[in-house]
Amino acid sequence: MNNLTIRKLTFIAVIAAVYTALTLALAPISYGPIQFRLSEVLCILPYYFPATKWGLFIGCALSNLFSGYGVLDIVFGSLATLLAGYCTSKIRSRPLALMPVVIFNAVIVGAVIAWSTTPNAFWAGFAVNALQLGISEFGVLYIVGLPLLYSLPKYRLFNQIKSELA
Repeated sequence: MNNLTIRKLTFIAVIAAVYTALTLALAPISYGPIQFRLSEVLCILPYYFPATKWGLFIGCALSNLFSGYGVLDIVFGSLATLLAGYCTSKIRSRPLALMPVVIFNAVIVGAVIAWSTTPNAFWAGFAVNALQLGISEFGVLYIVGLPLLYSLPKYRLFNQIKSELA
């Protein structure tokens, strides 16, 4: 993290806190093989603020402490979010920038849930879980996230934050 300032560090911490708070507040729909984790909308932020991938990673790790899938979800689910955030920060096409979040979560979290719930039928469980997670992640990111990705730069406050964190 180049040029890590107190302001950037604070922003990263706020993103981690907001991600965790949203996930826990909406816990009934935030966990499981079909999850509409509304906090995943924050995964659009690395497109504009690459350092936020660390806040998303921390927020996801804290949230996954309560997932019920154990240490595998805490480690690999959080790494999926970190990898997706990194890729999102590198892709310049707005619609395509959200695909890594969908793909990494479908594949990695789908594998974690399959391993945790159906270890004797891993591949069948993986196929079902990856598909369900991919569809629900796609819904959250493309129905809520993509419009936000396009509209945020229209707001003065967003642009002020962006210039202060540059």
